[in-house]
Amino acid sequence: MPAGTLYRGREGMWSWVAHRVTGVLIFFFLFAHVLDTALVRVSPESYDTVIKTYKTPLVNLLEYGLTAAILFHALNGLRVVAVDFWSKGPKYQKQMLWTVVGVWVVLMAGAFYPILQHTLISWFGE
Repeated sequence: MPAGTLYRGREGMWSWVAHRVTGVLIFFFLFAHVLDTALVRVSPESYDTVIKTYKTPLVNLLEYGLTAAILFHALNGLRVVAVDFWSKGPKYQKQMLWTVVGVWVVLMAGAFYPILQHTLISWFGE
């Protein structure tokens, strides 16, 4: 496969950028998660304060964003593996990208209410 085949075209460029950005976002989430979990040993009261902030609508929206990042990163990663290891992968990379986007949209639509239920109820009532 010639160099640059995987990310040829506008769609490929944006999938490359999105894959890197979601990877970095997931890394920072994991870093923060390790820090806040370690806080329980240092100061249980501070840990409780941090956990209370996680129950706010803003953080709930960020959780939905985290879910979006993880799902896209995982699905696009499977596409990259298919392009790299399937002999016909480079030929079908654009179709696979749009399949990834379609599956991602469907999964994110299905995750909308279960993840944001608490925030939606607090904003709009039951």
